[in-house]
Amino acid sequence: MPYLYGHNLRLRSAERTDIPQFLRWINDPEVVENLEVYAPMGTVEEEGWFEAMKARPIDERTLVIEVHPEGSDDKWVVIGNTSFFPINQKARSVEIGIMIGEKDYWNKGYGTEVMRTMCRYGFEELNLNRIWLRVYDTNPRARKAYEKAGFVYEGTLRQAEYKHGRYMDVHVMSILKSDWIKS
Repeated sequence: MPYLYGHNLRLRSAERTDIPQFLRWINDPEVVENLEVYAPMGTVEEEGWFEAMKARPIDERTLVIEVHPEGSDDKWVVIGNTSFFPINQKARSVEIGIMIGEKDYWNKGYGTEVMRTMCRYGFEELNLNRIWLRVYDTNPRARKAYEKAGFVYEGTLRQAEYKHGRYMDVHVMSILKSDWIKS
């Protein structure tokens, strides 16, 4: 797959050489605070995940998020990853996930831009009709980014996740192709 470009970023296929960076992120408690990751991961687990991911259909494989660092137009820095999983072919619907692992790049609009880039790809290239996601009630920063990208709140899965000794609500948000066309 060629690169997918946003205004300030690009998305590329994940490579085996990305595994050490992914491992660093998913073992950082601050990064995974709002993800479903709950146990330490090692190289063996991450390599197993990578092999399983590469066996999925190409449109469901993880994409690496790269940006230009400030003042550089020729260098790309890896800051996170995103993916669709799994595509429901009949309903033309898919869940999307994102992780910005490099904390220096939080709160700079990259999450919103990744979502917009993935929506453009999903609606205009994959002919999807609905892209949806889950977001913890403890993550208002992400919810705001998703709203800026055009996602709307659909409902709450009450106490659907358990982390740090307590149950958390999980909000469901989506964007439809018709919403995307209007924006």
